[in-house]
Amino acid sequence: MKIGVALGSGSARGWAHIGVLRALAEMEVTPDIVCGTSIGAFVGAAHADGDLGSLEDWVRTLSWQEVVGFFDVGARGGLIKGDKLMAFFARHFVDRDFHDLPLPFACVATDLVSGREVWLKEGSVAAAVRASIALPGLFAPQLRDERLLVDGGLVNPVPVSLCRALGADVVIAVDLGSDLVSQRFREVPPPPPASAWRQRLGQLFGRPAEAAVGNGNGNGGPSLLDVVSGSINIMQVRIARSRLAGEPADVLVAPRLAQVGLLDFHRGAEAIEEGLEAVRVMRPAILRALANT
Repeated sequence: MKIGVALGSGSARGWAHIGVLRALAEMEVTPDIVCGTSIGAFVGAAHADGDLGSLEDWVRTLSWQEVVGFFDVGARGGLIKGDKLMAFFARHFVDRDFHDLPLPFACVATDLVSGREVWLKEGSVAAAVRASIALPGLFAPQLRDERLLVDGGLVNPVPVSLCRALGADVVIAVDLGSDLVSQRFREVPPPPPASAWRQRLGQLFGRPAEAAVGNGNGNGGPSLLDVVSGSINIMQVRIARSRLAGEPADVLVAPRLAQVGLLDFHRGAEAIEEGLEAVRVMRPAILRALANT
């Protein structure tokens, strides 16, 4: 029996994948196949290369100042080029060919021209991850094999189908967006506290740090960052629900992460703990799925 783990997209919320993988290890559940989309590809690649411990140590100590320093602002294709981040990733975590990884790994990107889903499982792992995380409007697209690739979350936010294609008999999937839309848009929340990213990038997005999303209190409309992040949340939640309905996982792990913003990469410790807790909640279902196969 082969166990596959499908790590979903979700930007900064994806640090929860580290907690999920840690909790599975505590249960002595060892994945035979790892697949990821976007931030799921980032974490999945590190895990497949045996670098999860180093990644966790780094993520837990990230400050927002360090995060800002990794993002090289550009003007073509996206607000962030991402070269600094991926250079760091390649130096410290994964800088090898797919075929050299100790654990089978693949990730998802989207062909910007055709709109087709692209499965990346050959060549440079770091380059493939860079393509998979290229969130439109934020990260610049990646040119690979004469195709312009962007974030895989546009077409397959939780890559269960890719896990199955690689031979997984049981798939444990991680959906990072299960509570985003319902919690953020069905109820009108009080104005959120200013995050470090809002303070740092407030002028760029043209709104005060204290701007709330849809609070209806007369303070004006949402910021550009609010609109982008809210739209991405809605899109990926709807696509994920549709894909998971047609391609269900054996177990779906859903960390509660609505409080973590799109670019809150400095809140890694919090996201990791949510991932750990989500697996603990699903422990009976995971054991049942493994026993029934």
